[in-house]
Amino acid sequence: MLESLTDTSAPQNRLRRYRLNQDRSPYSDALRALASRDSIKLMVPGHGGTDDGISDMLTDFIGEKAVSLDVPMLLEGIDLEDDSPFSDSLALAADAWGARRTWFLTNGASQANRTVALAVAGLGENVIAQRSAHSSFSDGVVLAGLHPSYVLPSVDAVNGIAHGVSVAALDAALGLAEDEGRPASAVYIVSPSYFGSVADVRGLSEVAHAHEAPLIVDGAWGPHFGFHPSLPESPTRLGADLVVSSTHKLAGSLTQSAMLHLGEGPFAEALEPLITRAMTMTASTSSSALLMGSLDIARRALATGEDRIGRSIDTALRFRELLETDERFADLGEGFDDFADIAETDLLRVPIDLSATGISAHWVRDRLITEHDLYFEMSTDTTLVAVIGAGKSPDVDAVFATLIAVIDSPEGRAEAVSGGAQTDFPELPAPGRMRVRPREGYFAATEIVPAAEAVGRISADSLAAYPPGVPNVMPGEEITAEARDFLTAIAASPSGFVRGAVTSSVDSFRVLRA
Repeated sequence: MLESLTDTSAPQNRLRRYRLNQDRSPYSDALRALASRDSIKLMVPGHGGTDDGISDMLTDFIGEKAVSLDVPMLLEGIDLEDDSPFSDSLALAADAWGARRTWFLTNGASQANRTVALAVAGLGENVIAQRSAHSSFSDGVVLAGLHPSYVLPSVDAVNGIAHGVSVAALDAALGLAEDEGRPASAVYIVSPSYFGSVADVRGLSEVAHAHEAPLIVDGAWGPHFGFHPSLPESPTRLGADLVVSSTHKLAGSLTQSAMLHLGEGPFAEALEPLITRAMTMTASTSSSALLMGSLDIARRALATGEDRIGRSIDTALRFRELLETDERFADLGEGFDDFADIAETDLLRVPIDLSATGISAHWVRDRLITEHDLYFEMSTDTTLVAVIGAGKSPDVDAVFATLIAVIDSPEGRAEAVSGGAQTDFPELPAPGRMRVRPREGYFAATEIVPAAEAVGRISADSLAAYPPGVPNVMPGEEITAEARDFLTAIAASPSGFVRGAVTSSVDSFRVLRA
């Protein structure tokens, strides 16, 4: 059954067009049909789909239904044939997100990042990547032997937060790469950010294409985009060539399930076989039916759940209204207009600036968890981030009351007096010169030297200070005095952390052996 939906109330008359009937879930339905039969299974997995024998402990843990749905791959009538229910579900997912083709992943968006890195190596070795790319993409760069250059994201220095890349910054980076005789074969950017800032994906794709490079969007935090007119559009409909989608994050599938979408752009013909081949190197030959079934159901729920997603947006807006009643709180998103890279905001992310309380947001988040069993997604020293899943409507009035109670508690007032929140983060150091490629730096013989002796040496590790989480040193790069001092200063701060460091104090570095 074909359907055509036009939403004339959407911003800029956005079209909601599905070619296929999205109100079905063929793969998960096929799994349920198999589970309902009284089959004798002399095959893997070892639990046999029942609670017999030692499997009673497993079924007591996750339920007999989950065990019965946990079946192996390559079964006739489920995923074996070219026109199987599984293939049908993949086509539905591609249609829902406006993609040419979609792959289901059972090792998270990290698998997608490594896959795209391996795939784009087939287009050439030079890539331009947002410096704050996820570590899994850096892993992919190492695995694929790519030669990266970087474009820095904008940074909110007051709150220690990295945002995205502007169209002008990407255009300049691509032009510089061409002037240096190594034009980019692919571009990798991140949108949305952890804090809900959304880049100008259409503008970035146009610039990338003008420089004859496909645009890869790490959209891990935006799997729900395109399913409500008040949310940003799906990046594949804005010209992105590949989109990494961590479907479990806000779109309701099970943890570790994700998707990779191929756009309909000018590089689709070249990219499709490269992605298909790369998937054989990164995908499990025993992918979880439970995870893939949850992707099928999450897609159906999103595509048919605009009203429920709308209620989630109303819930997020209600939370913002409550925050406005207390001058000690601010919506960090209200300052996004100050950054040239930010084109839109994801309303289902509520980043709360607690600077005016004088209390570290880390302290507040910890108290909410330990004393009230209330979990926020993450915190920085100044910011607390709430994530509201698409189609979910938590009691934000109760959440706000609990937040107030923690801030106004005797312990909270004492913490405010002690001045626990840091609001002056040091400026990011410029990256050091790349002396060898990341793959060579990662796999070379190494030694560990004291921080005082690290300047001028070549790093074997990727080191990123949190906040703001931008990699300050990559494998193969020269360690500068500025980078060393920045990393050690962050490590010494009350809430600072350096990912990838040999020691938590960053008093030593892993470098290439002299």
